[in-house]
Amino acid sequence: MFFRTFILLFTLPIVAQADVDFSNYDVPLYTQIVDRIKAKVSARLGEGSNTRERYFIIPFAYQDRGNHPEFSHSFVSVIRVFADHKQPKLTPGLKLRRYRNREFEAFNISWLPHDFLSNPHLCVFDGVGSRIIPERNNCPVSTGRNFTLAETIKLAVDEKNAVAMWGPYEINKIGFDLGVERKRLLDGGTIKYRADDRLYRNDKVAISCFHAMAGLDELYPNGGLFGTGFKMWGFNGTARVLIEYTEKAGNKGLLLEPVDVKRDRYGFVYAPTRNGRVPYDPVRTASAYKR
Repeated sequence: MFFRTFILLFTLPIVAQADVDFSNYDVPLYTQIVDRIKAKVSARLGEGSNTRERYFIIPFAYQDRGNHPEFSHSFVSVIRVFADHKQPKLTPGLKLRRYRNREFEAFNISWLPHDFLSNPHLCVFDGVGSRIIPERNNCPVSTGRNFTLAETIKLAVDEKNAVAMWGPYEINKIGFDLGVERKRLLDGGTIKYRADDRLYRNDKVAISCFHAMAGLDELYPNGGLFGTGFKMWGFNGTARVLIEYTEKAGNKGLLLEPVDVKRDRYGFVYAPTRNGRVPYDPVRTASAYKR
């Protein structure tokens, strides 16, 4: 499995000449993303009556040119669409939402330091040799917070990062319940944040954004070069999560459809002017944004 993962991740294009769509350039990035999610999920549900509950995940990542870990992030949105004309049993803590004639719940898993909106300076590696030897990393353990999708996209926009979106992928109810359980773990305050969590994740002291969302049924898959988690940030990090979902969650019936980490990826890239040059376009197909 390691060699398959290694090949998949390191054959992903670092910089691709994207086919960039400027038709929604004046629409804020968050609205572009939400509209795409709504359109994709609605298409999956179809026009007829929805007789059963449906569950979906939408994995994301953002990164800067060079994919520096300080400016990269992996996160995921989870959606539950209720059956039509039935009284739903709501998930405690989640808000009932409506879109057209559908009712649904949704939440985000986006794990970062609690003050990251006001202090977006992430310590990832601090110390000579700390990328290889975790004991040499002097970065502190931080109080974490699970950020909303709107907050997370604002962080990407502030840095003019490229954003990637995969899916939506359908999961079963057990997969949704595991996502809710993960959200409650993060919201409960018992676990903290650290970007380099190699010394902390197994004891559930602190985890990174990657390990907060990785694995529907396993909290701490290693991933990365030789299982260390190294280079598992940005697009590579979320691609690794999707491989975990395919290899493990799919085999257990949690993920209900195949995943292609290359072809399923859609991007959103910053452009300073309409129809102008895109400074960084690491995806083949993307929409442009300015704010």
